[in-house]
Amino acid sequence: MSIQPIALEMQNVSKSFGQSSFQWFKRNGAGNGVRAVDNISLQVRRGEIFGVLGPNGSGKSTFIRLVSTLLVPDTGRVTIFGHDVLREERAVQRLINRVSVEAAFFKKLSPLENLMYGARLYGLGGAEAQRKIVAILKRLALRADAINKPMEEMSRGMQQKVAIARALLTAPVLLLLDEPTTGLDPRSKREVQALVRELRDTHDATIVLTTHDMEEADALCDRIAIVNDGKIVALDTPSELKKLVTRNGHAPTLEDVFMQLTGKQLKDESDE
Repeated sequence: MSIQPIALEMQNVSKSFGQSSFQWFKRNGAGNGVRAVDNISLQVRRGEIFGVLGPNGSGKSTFIRLVSTLLVPDTGRVTIFGHDVLREERAVQRLINRVSVEAAFFKKLSPLENLMYGARLYGLGGAEAQRKIVAILKRLALRADAINKPMEEMSRGMQQKVAIARALLTAPVLLLLDEPTTGLDPRSKREVQALVRELRDTHDATIVLTTHDMEEADALCDRIAIVNDGKIVALDTPSELKKLVTRNGHAPTLEDVFMQLTGKQLKDESDE
């Protein structure tokens, strides 16, 4: 079996927030700020579904923003298929797309109108774009009567489906999903998870997924990085991670792993 190329590589990446930047703190010895990502190094190979798992406030969203060129690392280097996110920003942006838990839309416009606008930004023609949009929305099981309804009248779950559809318009080689199923009902969550698997299996996409949902991570991810306070505390396959804890009369779960490594509950954390 041939070794797949590296889709994403992070080398000693840190990002801090505070009254001043981390570089200022470093030069002047005035402290460390709030270190959201702390000296992270990892590799994600092409075709993987790679999970970044942790509670809100653990640094997951900062991680995604660094990879997607929305934030600049204070230290370290991030590359996407060999392209440096700082020196080759445009090349990186052509390879990726990102779905955030707080996707922005023109709320007065319908899903179709929002997606047509997004398609034009990516250079897709009208008829071609409309065919692609309708196919994606059907695959996501968005109700036919909702396609032309204003976004502001749609549920949180339906809006998230439209956000995923928008990302898929460009057929990204690396898809960044930041809490993609948050706010979805169980059926919608299963549909999105099935689509994630399909994208990897049939469209050769590499997917980086952040979540605080342990069951979702276990079901979807080939490998998982568990993060806490900006640091990776463990990185392996779900089955290998679960070997890190004692059985204690039941099969270990990823939540057992997380609690043993961090001493924290997942659902009691403040927002990032």
